[in-house]
Amino acid sequence: MFRERLAQDAARIQEQFDLVLGALDDLNVTHAMAYATRGGKRLRGFLVLESARLHAIDAARAICPATGIEALHAYSLVHDDLPCMDDDDLRRGRPTVHVKWDEGTALLAGDALQALAFELCTRIEVGTAEIRADLALTLAKASGAQGMVLGQALDVDAETAPNPLTLREITRLQSGKTGALIEWSACAGARLAQADPEPLRQYAQALGLAFQIADDILDIEGDVEKAGKRLQKDAEAGKATFVSLLGLDAAKTRAIDLVDQACAALDGYGPKAETLKDAARFVIARDS
Repeated sequence: MFRERLAQDAARIQEQFDLVLGALDDLNVTHAMAYATRGGKRLRGFLVLESARLHAIDAARAICPATGIEALHAYSLVHDDLPCMDDDDLRRGRPTVHVKWDEGTALLAGDALQALAFELCTRIEVGTAEIRADLALTLAKASGAQGMVLGQALDVDAETAPNPLTLREITRLQSGKTGALIEWSACAGARLAQADPEPLRQYAQALGLAFQIADDILDIEGDVEKAGKRLQKDAEAGKATFVSLLGLDAAKTRAIDLVDQACAALDGYGPKAETLKDAARFVIARDS
């Protein structure tokens, strides 16, 4: 059920991207935006749509925030791949945006995708003004210097730090860099319904850390073709990761424990939450 629903939601999000981006001017920057948003698992968008289904919210209201979070995630990847950041030339098995076009186009495409995320979350079909304002405010916090950008800044600072990060520090870093957008996504359905997001927040916090630990494991054990990006770059750079701090076996055990925590957080929803529980299990079983 989960994999089928993930694929269906990814297709819905692509349709929305085609509609929104297709209405923009025919410029390199809009082509780069479309290129950057194509492909990927679209797990964050799925979490928005599935948490909305959990609260009986129609997909017509949830599709814009679901597409918006994928636009924001795509922006973060475009900027993260730039030479001034991680300097990657491969993303999702294709040349990165700055390689296919140039750095200026990549920078502008990322900027435009970030703006698009907030536009989509505040469209009138999403809900009342209060709901749309709440989605925008929480997304700003999750994506900015209290969330994703904080995590990225800590990651950049760690490159020149005299000592490797501790387990506590790497957990804080990844809770921002990876976890903040996952948390926003999982809580979006509750926000659309104006319901208590706390169970979904607990689920997402455990899920986000499990996701990052799985990424660190894939960086060591993964296949480049399946991953669609360069691997073992953290080890080559001497960066601390969950694997380097815990060891491979202990990292795998920790990821399993976190998935159990994520699933337990959803017990109050009963059988309706089974697909979200399957999503948690998926994040540590994936190969990309």
